[in-house]
Amino acid sequence: MTTVLRLAAIYNLVWGSIVVLNPSLLFNWADIVPPRYPELWQCIGMIVGVYGIGYWIAAHDPFRHWPIVFVGLLGKVFGPIGFVMAVFRGSLPLSFGIAIFMNDLIWWLPFGVILWQAMRSLTDPELIRDLENTSTSAMSSLVGDNGKTLREMSFDGPVLTVFLRHAGCTFHRQALSDLKGVEADLAREGIQVAVVHMSKGANPCEERSDYRLSYVVHFSDPHCDLYREFGLERGSFLQLLGPRVWCLGLSAFMRGHGIGRLAGDGFQMPGVFLLNDGQVVHQYRHQTSGDRPNYLRIARSIC
Repeated sequence: MTTVLRLAAIYNLVWGSIVVLNPSLLFNWADIVPPRYPELWQCIGMIVGVYGIGYWIAAHDPFRHWPIVFVGLLGKVFGPIGFVMAVFRGSLPLSFGIAIFMNDLIWWLPFGVILWQAMRSLTDPELIRDLENTSTSAMSSLVGDNGKTLREMSFDGPVLTVFLRHAGCTFHRQALSDLKGVEADLAREGIQVAVVHMSKGANPCEERSDYRLSYVVHFSDPHCDLYREFGLERGSFLQLLGPRVWCLGLSAFMRGHGIGRLAGDGFQMPGVFLLNDGQVVHQYRHQTSGDRPNYLRIARSIC
């Protein structure tokens, strides 16, 4: 990442300097009439050069200075959009696209990777938590809103434990809606239900009546201790934003689940576990963040 940003800095400084010193060079090469006011083009060169200074600063700590990379990527996205519009209007020839390719397109992937990794790092609960890891099991120490731990509940009978996505995710809301549809059946069969979420305190989505569950114990796990103890990892790009996830997300959105403010680790994957007598007797691990497990089938696997 540091190498990429330093290369971007050098490139921007060189390109900006050429434009400032010889504003007609690119236009002559592309066989275009130079602008009537070259000072405007020189001003653009100056702006590009200033971005180079920003990239050099960001190279010292890409994660800390991710906003510089983000603003740079925005410019590299909007530039090609403007170029395509100019080509369709006939005001710029395709030959001018070499500048778009060199200045913008080739940087999309590396800048995108830097931003992706920065967001993963900055939102990792294990890195931002204040407390040191201890040997205490979260299953035996984290208390739900019924005053019991998951381990204690499991000795009272089978516990269907549902780990949710972050509260702003449409799949978080879809999971609550699916649980609401089967909670009466689970209650009749004597299956306890525990929902683990990453919000501090109460689950914010349950403020809406269509997601409010009556036969459920809530566990607030903002540091994702339970998630890690059950082996639930942070998702890959395809698991979180792959083509299948977009299709599933659009379907959930059209059903009225919508999206909200990020509340928790946006990279954390969900999962479902059936506990009994302190042991996991069945598990469902999502292949994508949008998978919809059959909660009744999982709960009945105890029989």
